[in-house]
Amino acid sequence: MSTFNGWANHATWNIALWMGNEESLTVLARRIARGGGNYKDLADVLLHSFGKVQTPDGVSFMDPALDIAALNECMEDL
Repeated sequence: MSTFNGWANHATWNIALWMGNEESLTVLARRIARGGGNYKDLADVLLHSFGKVQTPDGVSFMDPALDIAALNECMEDL
């Protein structure tokens, strides 16, 4: 059941918003998805390659409340 702007929660919505609207993140997510990867792969690359643990407005890329299935689908749609 969606509860925040069509997403499971604020954190999931926020990360999906950044993935769809920040060009460098969109390109990275698209490349990972097209290579068979998923959201967890994206989060790992953001951490290990770029030292990023959260969005610019403070939402953790590894928040346990994230709807990972929805983020995987979001990446596939990029």
